[in-house]
Amino acid sequence: MNEQQILDGVSRRSVLQAVGASTSAGVMFAAMGAIGMAPTAAGQPGAQAWVPPGRSDFNLTGRAKKKVVVVGGGPAGLATAYELQKAGYKVTVLEARHRVGGRTLTIRDGDSETDLDGVKQTARFDKGIYMNAGAGRIAQWMVTMDYMRELGVPYEVFTNANADAYLYNEKTGSTPGNPTRYRTAKADVFGYTSELLHLATDQGALDAQLTAEDKENLRAFLRSWGSLSGGKYSGGSNRGYSTYPSAWNEHGTALPGPGSMSSVLASKFGSYFSFEVNWEQAMLMFQPVGGMDTIYQYFAKQVGWENVLLNSPVSGVKNTPKGVTVTYSPTNGRPKQIDADFAVVCAPAGLMRRWDTNWGSEIDAALGEFAVGSPAGKIGLQYRSRWWETDHRIYGGITETDMDLAHVWHPSYGYGAKKGLMVGYYNTGANARTYADLSPKQRQARAVALGEKIFGPKYRTELESSFSIAWHKVPYIEGAWAYPNTSSARFKKLQQGVGNTYFAGDWMSEISAWQHGAFWAARYSVQALHQRVMST
Repeated sequence: MNEQQILDGVSRRSVLQAVGASTSAGVMFAAMGAIGMAPTAAGQPGAQAWVPPGRSDFNLTGRAKKKVVVVGGGPAGLATAYELQKAGYKVTVLEARHRVGGRTLTIRDGDSETDLDGVKQTARFDKGIYMNAGAGRIAQWMVTMDYMRELGVPYEVFTNANADAYLYNEKTGSTPGNPTRYRTAKADVFGYTSELLHLATDQGALDAQLTAEDKENLRAFLRSWGSLSGGKYSGGSNRGYSTYPSAWNEHGTALPGPGSMSSVLASKFGSYFSFEVNWEQAMLMFQPVGGMDTIYQYFAKQVGWENVLLNSPVSGVKNTPKGVTVTYSPTNGRPKQIDADFAVVCAPAGLMRRWDTNWGSEIDAALGEFAVGSPAGKIGLQYRSRWWETDHRIYGGITETDMDLAHVWHPSYGYGAKKGLMVGYYNTGANARTYADLSPKQRQARAVALGEKIFGPKYRTELESSFSIAWHKVPYIEGAWAYPNTSSARFKKLQQGVGNTYFAGDWMSEISAWQHGAFWAARYSVQALHQRVMST
């Protein structure tokens, strides 16, 4: 590479850094494409290596099949049991709660949950209406899609981004009754950003960084991306209409505005757009038909419900000279023990530290890195009409706010039905703790009072019932997620397992808080266990 090529590469990166400092990832990515620096599909990471065990591994080598106890009936636990059982292992799954799925929890009519404070809620939803209280969306590249296809789980599109949803930043100028459409905010942020970059290009400020061809490519992109006219942004049809065009000669009524460049930047709406190209959440996204936990009903059916023991919390896992001994407490019964060749533990790390184990201080310290579960909360609000569709013309997607509601989800199922359910808040951290400390009725009242600022009176008057969850108060789960330091020696220790015990869960992966991460952690535990069996 010659000196000029090196300088060109550095200078182009400098330009992109300047773009990224003041805009969303969407602008950054598109600007890369305009000057020929966007990554290609060939440059994307490939699938991880996965060699599933098979029955022939035992049949062709004369080895005896092994017995495995899987602790936890969530995504990692059921995937572990499923893959092992396909190969002929004898598997027993111990699940502490009254249902499988873990944090992949769908609430339907009649479902009850009692939190650690003893507060019980029972859902009062109409038939066919549900709330995904935990996991709610799946990216198309995730291995979760493969398992749904393999198991025959029907699925549909989850609308993660909707141009007609709202943005409402109360701290930076939004006022009750005046939310901003996502499309309008995006057009204004991208428009003024494009105007600034176009001006810099015309003034020659980028002469030292870009070639003449680069600059013309960038100008062409900015004119299109930002709807510029004469290098200036003054709005356009991409902002939307107050009255949309209809019959001939009915050209519609354009929205007033846009506001000044200063007011648009001050709104801070631009911070919401980056997830559109985020590797985790870019469209298309999907969901199982009928609720996210449908996946685990299919898993459990394949594993065999007779092999899945519900209401069976574990209190001890010990390695023995012959394998493992797992102690658990069945419903209304005295503690029991299961002896097996191996255990794969897929429970929250904080719970494991309370058990009777002989794993040693190093494993305990490693588990301690994940012991405090992150708070997160949701509330499902069932309405007697789908007024967000009829009155606001919002079909699916997410309304974003800077209030303690954080995210408001419009349902991506049941379009056109009489009734529907919105997720009235999906918050984390301090906001989630604030709501968790309220009673269910108080959570509803607070969520509705704030949501009414965005959507108007029907947010209150059409409400029929609600159900809320605070994940750090859910028994046997006690948190929403934990993010590992995957380069730490302690994490590596957990990956290796201890004795005849292995660990799996989304927290044991590079992609915590996603079913995809749980599945891959399960696969690698299965692979390590099976390789060990086949080598002895």
